[in-house]
Amino acid sequence: MSLNNFFDKDSFPSNATRGILAGFIGGLAGSALKSTVERFLQVRKIDEKSAQVKVMDQLAVKLTGTPIKLENEGIAEQLVNIPLGATVGAVYGYGKRDDTEVNILDGAILGGTTWASTHETSLPLLGLDRSPDKIPLKTQMHELLAHVIFGVTTEVVRGFVNEKLKQRQEEQ
Repeated sequence: MSLNNFFDKDSFPSNATRGILAGFIGGLAGSALKSTVERFLQVRKIDEKSAQVKVMDQLAVKLTGTPIKLENEGIAEQLVNIPLGATVGAVYGYGKRDDTEVNILDGAILGGTTWASTHETSLPLLGLDRSPDKIPLKTQMHELLAHVIFGVTTEVVRGFVNEKLKQRQEEQ
């Protein structure tokens, strides 16, 4: 297969590449906005480390013998958040590679399922977060809202980028 065939319009590789790229960019934007929103919503106790910081702390201790300094925790958290959000967005974009319509409900579902599959299940099971029944409902709703904002932003940006890439592809 030649490189030109790989990027031919309406081919499977072309649609897949466009979908992954659009979703990746959407996930980056969604992660950035989610992180910003979480600065204003209480998503954990003030003195409680996030799951991302706990993971990075464990890695830092294995590599350097010391945990992450308090002043570097914000950066460490984003070193997990941004790639994870971009990856979730890329997978989502691949799944919607043929769908040029923006659907806000799909984005809200993406955010809600991301929250449920992390904060309500896998993070507590891995010991990185408290059990959901030990977290106040208000805190859980703030976290859910932040994730829904992530999902909706990912969908809106994915749809915009996908449309622009498709238009550019059709012009060639």
